[in-house]
Amino acid sequence: MEVGSRPTGSTTAALVYTLHTITSLLNSNPFVIVIALDFSKAFDTVRHSSLLHKLAQLDIPGNVYNWLLDFLLGHSHCTEYNWQVSALREISASIIQGSAIGPAMYVVEAADLHAVTPGNLLSKYADDTYVIIPASNAHTRTIELEHIEAWSKANNLTLNRAKSVEIIFTSKKGKLASSASPPPPLPGISRCSTLKILGVTVTNTLSMAEHIQNVIKSSSQTLHALRILRSQGMSAAVIQHVFQAVVIAKLTYASQSWSGFTSAADIQRLNAFLRRSIRQGFCPSVLTDITDIFDAADETLFCKILHQPNHLLAPLLPKEAHTQYNLRPRRHNRQLIPKVNKLYDSNFIQRMLYKDLY
Repeated sequence: MEVGSRPTGSTTAALVYTLHTITSLLNSNPFVIVIALDFSKAFDTVRHSSLLHKLAQLDIPGNVYNWLLDFLLGHSHCTEYNWQVSALREISASIIQGSAIGPAMYVVEAADLHAVTPGNLLSKYADDTYVIIPASNAHTRTIELEHIEAWSKANNLTLNRAKSVEIIFTSKKGKLASSASPPPPLPGISRCSTLKILGVTVTNTLSMAEHIQNVIKSSSQTLHALRILRSQGMSAAVIQHVFQAVVIAKLTYASQSWSGFTSAADIQRLNAFLRRSIRQGFCPSVLTDITDIFDAADETLFCKILHQPNHLLAPLLPKEAHTQYNLRPRRHNRQLIPKVNKLYDSNFIQRMLYKDLY
C-alpha cells in the first residue's frame, strides 16, 4: 500500500496499516518477515525521463503536467576547483530532495513497484519501503528481492543491501513455534531484533518498551533546554506552551499505531515523566495521565476513518452491521471482528471497534 501520496496519508496511517498487517498475518503464521529496504540516494537518482513517462500516464490536467515538466527540466551544474570552473552539464536526474513536491514525485516513480508473490505485501511511504512476508511465503524472499533489484536497475535506483535490514516478528514472546524454524539470513542483509519504522522503534515481539525509553530520553534533553530558556527569563506560560508543542508531540507521535501495544510498565514510565515535568513547572497540571492523551488522539483518527469513505485506512474496517432491532446508540455501526489473541487485539482498528462497547 502506498501511503505518502494520498490526502489522508501520514506516517501515523502508514504505521497503523503496517502493524495491522503484521498482527493479522500472525493470526495464521508463526512468524512474519519484514524487510526494510534502503535505496541509495533515492531522490537524487530518479531519472526525469522515466518520471515524466509515468506522469504522462496519470489522469492529470495538461497544464499541471507542463508545470511539472518545466520544474524538472532546465537544471544544470558545474564544479569549481582551484579557482577553475568546469563547463555546465545538464541534470537529467533528481527530484530535489527537500522540495515540497519531491516526495509526491517519488511516489509516482515507485507506484509500479509491487510484490510478485501472492500473499506478500509492500508498505510504502515515500522512499521508505517495507516488504511484508508471512511465514508461509518465507521461501519467496529471494524472488522478491531479485524483482526489486531488477525494478531498481530499470528505474536508475540502487537497492543498498548493506543498509537494508530484516526482522522476524513473532507472537511467541521471542520464541518461534517448534514446528517453524526461521529461514537463514539473506545474503548481504543483516537481521535485527528491533526496527525503527517511520520513527517508531518496534521489537520482534511488538514490544514498545525501547520506543518509550527513546522518546523519554529525547524529551528529557528537551527539558534541559527549557531549563536554560527559563533561566534566561522565558515566562512559565510560554515554557508550558513549548512543552506541549515539542515534548507532548514527541511522546505521542503516531501514538494511535503503537499505544495499544504498550505495557502497564510503559504507561507508568510515561506518567512518571509527566508528573516530574509538572513538578518542575514545565507541564500543565491538567496533563497528568498519558492515556487520556492517547484516547483523544485515537478517537480523532477513528472518527475520520468512519466518516470518510475514501480514507486510506477505511478498507481496514469491517462491513457495516445491519439490524432490525432498535438498539441503543453505539460508537460505530461496524461488525465486530472476533477477538483472536492479545497481540492482534492491540492493533488500532480492533481496539477501537471494541472500545466502550460494554
